Amino acid sequence: MGTIETLAQKLAVDTLKVQDASGEERFYVEVGQVLGAASQSLEEAFLTEIRVRLAERKARDFLNKKVADLQAQLGAKGDA
Repeated sequence: MGTIETLAQKLAVDTLKVQDASGEERFYVEVGQVLGAASQSLEEAFLTEIRVRLAERKARDFLNKKVADLQAQLGAKGDA
């Protein structure tokens, strides 16, 4: 992994921690703007890292809900 990818990855992880703690759902956009003013390459890598992580969270939430629904259905069948 190159320097840009490594920095983007670390910055994305830290940004999402602050975003989660603050409740500001689009905090990453502000960080991206700061990056864009200094390095377009790092901004692009950072935004890719953010998008990938946010997409993974949505997919994980979907899977967790599906598993919970299936467990509830199985539990309801066992109670009947």
